[in-house]
Amino acid sequence: MTDHDILSDEELDALQEVMLTQTREVAQRVLIVDDDLDARELLAEILNLHDISCMTAPGSAEALEVLNSRESIGLLITDLRMAPCDGMELIRRVRDSARAELPIIIVSGDASVRDAIDAMHLSVVDFLLKPINTKQLVKLVRRELGINA
Repeated sequence: MTDHDILSDEELDALQEVMLTQTREVAQRVLIVDDDLDARELLAEILNLHDISCMTAPGSAEALEVLNSRESIGLLITDLRMAPCDGMELIRRVRDSARAELPIIIVSGDASVRDAIDAMHLSVVDFLLKPINTKQLVKLVRRELGINA
């Protein structure tokens, strides 16, 4: 039996946050948004292995709630294809909010040239295609959060 069998995503995130704040000072976190649980957890695990603190959200509505309630989010990583509100709509909503300057990275396994152009018009930091090059992702996240390698 694992923690995932007992706790919800929200409870796991809360537990992770408590444990992280007790073990070290958390300056900025990454919010990972993906409707695929495995993809979310994999990205969070990769970043956590590199001492980058993460939170996750299964969709746009939950991501917006986190962004509105947690000033510590310093970077958003979002999938493009999600329902009912896709990643591009999430980015538009962030850009129209008090967090408009938040750096955003898109990761997608299904993207067109039009998607990439639209994303660049919304001032995203980068558009990474799956499968993700983990070294590139970690380097990019560290740069955006101002963490020395």
